[in-house]
Order: sequence, then structure tokens, then C-alpha cells
Amino acid sequence: MATLAVDAQDYMRSMGHVALFYPNSEDGPAAAKLLKLAGFVETQMLPFPQGNFYRFVVHDSNRSRGDGIVYLSALPAAQAAVNKAAREALGYGTDKEHEAVKALRAAVDADPEYTFHVGTLVDSFEAIEKMTLDFMDANENDPDLKGRLKVTVNRPRQGNEQIDALLDASPAFGNVTRYAYGRNGLQLFVETDLLSSGQIGDTLILEFDYVWPGYDSHILSVVEL
Repeated sequence: MATLAVDAQDYMRSMGHVALFYPNSEDGPAAAKLLKLAGFVETQMLPFPQGNFYRFVVHDSNRSRGDGIVYLSALPAAQAAVNKAAREALGYGTDKEHEAVKALRAAVDADPEYTFHVGTLVDSFEAIEKMTLDFMDANENDPDLKGRLKVTVNRPRQGNEQIDALLDASPAFGNVTRYAYGRNGLQLFVETDLLSSGQIGDTLILEFDYVWPGYDSHILSVVEL
């Protein structure tokens, strides 16, 4: 098996930004509301005829930096046209939907990490616990977000008695029966049609992770089969 030599780096590198798109111009405020609920910090909003443009950062300390940025804007017309054509050709959402679309949907339902998604690391258990409950409540009660969020949680693989007990007692995680591909970390997935993904303009999944401190082996460092 070929291996790549890793040269020593004398500079730092970080993830700069990700660009997210909402499918319809009227969805802009609701999509922005969702990102705020997720803890992203809005630093700019520009109104355009085709829909608002937003700049968010993952943390307030990134406000004036060039990294940790999430741009949110309306889906460009050319991309929307491709999505529409693909949906029509595949019978997306109809009783004649192509089997390939059905198979993809089933795969994503079984595993939110199956296709494109955006992950953010949260360094507070209390914060990700509250986020989970807030997302669930918003999907039930928020007039802008009701019925537009699908919340899924993966607990870490069992075996750490302290972590298992903490999760069992949690109002957000106590009844979760899904498990991640690793230990000592938790995954929260929020799927929404307020954000567009792929060439058919499908839903997008936002992932929020928490890793318990003090462990070199966790869900984001080692994949366990």
C-alpha cells in the first residue's frame, strides 16, 4: 500500500469557510434563524432581490478572522435550474420516483453521514445537550421551523461507564439507541429542507459533535467497524 510522505509544515492552516444555500428566496430568514439556533454568530446581512446574503462565524472570536465562516445565500438560478431538471427527470417526490433516489433516501435515513454534510465541533456537553432539545422543540413549535427539521443522535459506543451513565440520565440522550462508529464522542444531526444539497437540491444535514476530553481515541480520531 502506498503511503504519502508528510513534510514538516512551518505554517498554520485552518478551515476557511463553507457556502450554504437556501432553495427559495423566502426561506432566507428561516434558514438564518436555524443557523442562529445552532449557535452560529451572524456578522453581516445584505438584502438582495433574489434573497438575503448572510455571513456567520462558528464562534464570536472568529468575527473578524478569515476562517470559521459560514456564508448563507439563495441558491443561484443556474444551479436551481439544474436541480429542477434533475428532479423532473427522476420523478423526485412523485409516485414514479426513480429507484436510485429511493435508495439514496433510504441510505441517508439509515446513516445521516452517508452523503454530503457539514460538521461542527462543540466543546461543551451542556451546550450540545441544550441544542438537541432546542432543535426538537423548534421542530414541534417554532412557526418558522416547525416540521422542517429532522433530529438524529448517535451516542458513543458503550463501555465507558461514566459517559454511559451521563447519557442515560440526560433528557436529550437517555432514549437514544443509535451508536456512532467510535467511542467517547456524541453526534447530533439536523436534516433540513431549508438548506439545499447535491444536484437534485435535496435536504442538507448539519452535524454537531462533542468529544469527551482526555481521550486520544474518540469518534473523530478513530473509526471503529
